[in-house]
Amino acid sequence: MLARLLAAHSIATTFSYAGRTENPRPQPVPVRVGGFGGVAGLADYLRAHRVTHLVDATHPFAATMSSHAIEAARLAGVAHIALTRPAWKPVAGDRWTRVADIDSAVAALAGPARRVMLALGRMHVEAFAAQPQHHYLLRFVDASEQPPSLPHHSLIVDRGPFTAAGDSQLMQIHAIDLVVCKNAGGNGADAKLIAARNLGLSILMIDRPAIPDRAEIFHPEDVLAWLGHDARHGAERGV
Repeated sequence: MLARLLAAHSIATTFSYAGRTENPRPQPVPVRVGGFGGVAGLADYLRAHRVTHLVDATHPFAATMSSHAIEAARLAGVAHIALTRPAWKPVAGDRWTRVADIDSAVAALAGPARRVMLALGRMHVEAFAAQPQHHYLLRFVDASEQPPSLPHHSLIVDRGPFTAAGDSQLMQIHAIDLVVCKNAGGNGADAKLIAARNLGLSILMIDRPAIPDRAEIFHPEDVLAWLGHDARHGAERGV
């Protein structure tokens, strides 16, 4: 949505992907793919391309990338802001157990075999091979070149947005009794939380990593306001 807004307001923009998704959604602005080479590389890129504003719209768990963005913007003298999502908070009916990180989530799965939905993407799946007694339900955006090393698992290749009804059906079909997920926040990925709540299932919720202090906003329209543009339909705008 942010890319569409920027394109609609004729704001010169480059959208940068890390390259972890094989077939990312097309964008209405120029796109680059790949890393920058750490803080120094990103700062050099900002200077070389005369970037004036840096919007960090990475996942809330991309702590290294976000920390690099903060420091690179400082070094290059570029305005910086993070477009992120408010963290989820448990509500009535939720059965959460909170853990600090992936390693803590793996440790928390010690015990008898269960049927576990790993709603984590594919980056951290291999860590759960340390608890091989469970049957894991995996859902990836892209098919893996090599199958996961988990001895008991089911793999679904699908791309969101997902619905609470659809996730409820999925959990019932696979007889899930525990969901493991990161606190990504926002309302674009909360279908699994609503489904687990409605089914009375437990959730192992991984807390967000610490990120240095920064300015944060929560809506794409707020980026335009930060840039000095008005996102309201029909408003006078300038570049």
